[in-house]
Amino acid sequence: MSQPTFYKLFALFIPIWFSYASPAQDVKHKKPNIIFILSDDHTNKAIGVYGNKLAKTPNIDRIANEGALFNNFFVTNSICGPSRAALLTGKYSHVNGFISNDKKFNINQFIFSRSLAESGYQTAWIGKWHLETLPQDAFSYWTILPDQGHYFNPDFITQANDTVNHKGYVTDIITDLSKDWIEKRDKDKPFFLVIGEKATHREWLPALEDLGAYDDVTFPVPSTFYDTYENRKAAAHQDMSISGTMKLGFDLKVNVDYETDWIYSRLDSNQRNAYRAYYGDRISKEFNDRKLTGKKLAEWKFQRYMRDYFSTAKALDRNIGKILNFLDDNGLAENTIVIYGSDQGFYLGEHGWFDKRFIYEESLRTPFMIRYPRVIKAGTVIEQPVLNIDWAPTLLAMADAPASKEIQGKSFFDLLKNDEVSWRDRIYYHYYEYPQPHRVMPHFGIRTAKFKLIRFYGEQDFWELYDLEKDPQELNNIYSEFENSELLIALKKDLAISIKEYKDDLAAEIMSK
Repeated sequence: MSQPTFYKLFALFIPIWFSYASPAQDVKHKKPNIIFILSDDHTNKAIGVYGNKLAKTPNIDRIANEGALFNNFFVTNSICGPSRAALLTGKYSHVNGFISNDKKFNINQFIFSRSLAESGYQTAWIGKWHLETLPQDAFSYWTILPDQGHYFNPDFITQANDTVNHKGYVTDIITDLSKDWIEKRDKDKPFFLVIGEKATHREWLPALEDLGAYDDVTFPVPSTFYDTYENRKAAAHQDMSISGTMKLGFDLKVNVDYETDWIYSRLDSNQRNAYRAYYGDRISKEFNDRKLTGKKLAEWKFQRYMRDYFSTAKALDRNIGKILNFLDDNGLAENTIVIYGSDQGFYLGEHGWFDKRFIYEESLRTPFMIRYPRVIKAGTVIEQPVLNIDWAPTLLAMADAPASKEIQGKSFFDLLKNDEVSWRDRIYYHYYEYPQPHRVMPHFGIRTAKFKLIRFYGEQDFWELYDLEKDPQELNNIYSEFENSELLIALKKDLAISIKEYKDDLAAEIMSK
C-alpha cells in the first residue's frame, strides 16, 4: 500500500473510531439522562443499605453504594397521590391542589418535566401514576396503570387514550416497557424517565418465582408492636392495625376463593394454580390447623404480612437490577442519573400498624438514593433533612433547566457535590385525608433535629410534642409537661414561620383560633 493511500484510509478511520469511543470519553459535554424509579410504600426499614440484615435488596443497595444515600429524606404528606404531585410540581399539597387520593390533579399547572422538555429532553412516565387525571402533554410519552393497577396481567392506559392489556407480572412488564422506550428514543437527545412501580403497595402479591421467598425467615416483632397509645389520641383513634384491621383473606390470602375473588380474577390458570398451591394448600392449611387466637394470631399475621411484603419487594429489586445492567450494556451508565425513592414510608408492625399517613417517623421518612458517576462520589451519605418537594428543583438544576418561581422546594444538587450550602433546620408537614381510609386524623407540624411538634384538628383539636433524642419511637407525648414553656413558645413560632413560608392558609387559620 502506498503511503498516500495509507494516510487517506487513516484519515477516514479516525472519525469512525471516535464515534465508537467509550461513553466515559464522550459524555462531558452532554446533559445527563435521568431515570427516577419511584416505588410505592417501600420503607427504608425494608432495605439492606439502611441496615436491614434480612432484606434481599442488592440492586437498590448498589445505587446507594455507587452514589449517595440520604438518611433523613422526608415527605410533606405521607400518601400515594399527593407524593407524586409533590414530585411533579415541587409544591406542597395545599398549593398544587392534590391534598388526598380522592382529588383530581391539575395537570395544567407547572410540571417540571415540561421545563425539561423545553430544554431538549425527551420525557416519559411508565407505570403507576395514580393522579386521577391523565399526563396529557406533561410527558412526551406515557403509558400508565389505571388507578392502583393490578399485579398480574395489568391494563395500561396509553397516549392514544386506549387500554392495553399486558400478560405477566406488573413489575416485569414496567421494566420491559421502560427498556423498550429507552431503546427506541431519539438518541441525539437526553431523556428523563419515571419508572412508576406498583410494588410494594397493599395487597402484596408476589411474583410466582418469589412465593415463599422469605418463609425461612422469622422477622423480629417490633418492640412497639403492642403499643397501648397512652396519652396519644390520634394513635388510639386510627384503623390500621395488623391485629384488627388487616384482613386474613384480602391481605393475607387465607381461605380465599381463587375463582370468584376479584383480586385473583385476573390470574391465568398457571398463576391461579401457583397461588392456590402456596396460599391455599399450604398457608391456609397451616392457619386452619393451628387455630390461633389473641397475641399468637396477631404475631402470625405479622409474620405473614412481612413475608408477603418482602417477597413482593424482591421482584422490585430484581427488576431494578435489570435496569442497571441495561444501562451498563448500552453504554449509558456514566451519563445517566439513577434515582431510587418511594412515595412515603410505611409501617412494618411498629405501633402494631401497617400503612402510612402519620407525621410519625416510620411514615414520614422515605428511602432515597441517587447515582451519578460524573458528579457524585461513591459512598456519599447525606444527613441534612431533605423533602420530596426538593426533587423537582434538584433535577432541573442537574439538567441545567430553568425552574419556576412557583416551586417551594430547594435544590440539593450542591449537597451532592459536597459544596458548603446553607440548609433548612426543620421540615414542615400537613396530612388531610379523613376519615377513610384508616381514620388518621388530619394534622400538621414541624420536625427539627431534636423535636417534633404536631397539631391535630377537625373532630378534635389537640397538640403533641416529642423529644426525638430521648424518645425516638415517639411513645411519650410531652406536650402537657412543656405547655407555656420557652421551648414550646419557640417551636410554635417556628411552626408559624413555616406555615407562612409555605403559604398554608388552612393551618394559619387553625393556629389563629
